Amino acid sequence: MENMNCREENRLRKDLIETFEQVKESVRRTEKKSRAGLMLGLQEMGSTMNGFIGGYYPVDSNIIVLNRTPLRRIEETDSRLLKPYSFHVMLHEYIHSLGMLDEEATRRKTYEVSMACFGKDHVITELSCDMTKFFPNLVYPIYGWKPQQAAPVEIIRGFDRSSTWQYIA
Repeated sequence: MENMNCREENRLRKDLIETFEQVKESVRRTEKKSRAGLMLGLQEMGSTMNGFIGGYYPVDSNIIVLNRTPLRRIEETDSRLLKPYSFHVMLHEYIHSLGMLDEEATRRKTYEVSMACFGKDHVITELSCDMTKFFPNLVYPIYGWKPQQAAPVEIIRGFDRSSTWQYIA
């Protein structure tokens, strides 16, 4: 990522992979649902005067895409929030990938899973309740949202690794 050295970039990738494994386990424990074979992409989506989009799940796909801009800004301003933020966004998008497409219902379910796994005072639960407290310029995607200028999506290798053991001997 721009402004990140190679070591920071590798740590971010490793953290995203580990965090996603926690996301899947949290959903499996609380909702008794799971999905295998997802990919993670990073895309520079930028931001606008109204905020930025954390990520998206293209319906009927096998990819979750995170916006590089907030990841970079969080790393620069308060890196302690990077894992909780990443968990929250990936949880939200993972819930979409399980078939819940309504945005309000997905937000509620994200909160419920976060609350069940971490309790009401944990930063992840607080993020799912009111993200503006931490990131006042974040916005959720609106129905039909598409990036204005489609930047390339970088696929993160090793994502959803717990699903690959079944296919690789």
